[in-house]
Amino acid sequence: MTEIEKIVGKMGVEGLHFGSQRAMRHPSTVAFVFGTKNEIDIINLEKTHQSLEKAKEFLRALGKEGKKLLLVGNKSEARKVVMEVAISAKLPYVAERWIGGTLTNFDEIRKRVNRLIELTEKGSTALDKYTKRERTKIGHEIKDLERYFRGIEDMSELPAAMLVVDSDKEDIAVTEAGKIGIPVVSVSSTDCDISKIKYPIVANDKSQTSIRYVVGELIKAYKNQ
Repeated sequence: MTEIEKIVGKMGVEGLHFGSQRAMRHPSTVAFVFGTKNEIDIINLEKTHQSLEKAKEFLRALGKEGKKLLLVGNKSEARKVVMEVAISAKLPYVAERWIGGTLTNFDEIRKRVNRLIELTEKGSTALDKYTKRERTKIGHEIKDLERYFRGIEDMSELPAAMLVVDSDKEDIAVTEAGKIGIPVVSVSSTDCDISKIKYPIVANDKSQTSIRYVVGELIKAYKNQ
């Protein structure tokens, strides 16, 4: 058994150790690279485990205090996992597209969310007073609002922390969090700049299996399971 196989076996998740192409490696992740195989970075899962435990400790304390965690993962490999885990844990999430100002212009974003709630709570019967054209227009508005704000309807205040999958992909969200002092936990591969992340977990962020494992472990800690 090779040294790499021993490390992979300790975490027990297939593909977790695969990073990005060596040529795409960001300098901030160098300390997490075990080696390179076929031009692909191999992540040191001992360090991944250490980072995961540190992040779990933070989220465990957050959960005990009853503070909200926002989950963000808009790319195809992360979307389903983020939605399922967030809904199960009754947490807010963004899994379609990050709208600029979601954190830094929260009051305005909240107005759009309240509009969505207002329209959906009316129900189809309440729309009978409108013309067919007006109902069609309202229907389109609801569809657009649901696409961008579904998942944060119950987020009545700014979250205490944010969990993102692929911190480079979610750079706007990470930047907004940094501006207002919201700590970020991330699942980031070796091509990501993790210098702005308080709790980076360097792992394969392109595999749904890997994402599900790391996010699942983090949410279990948050829920103190």
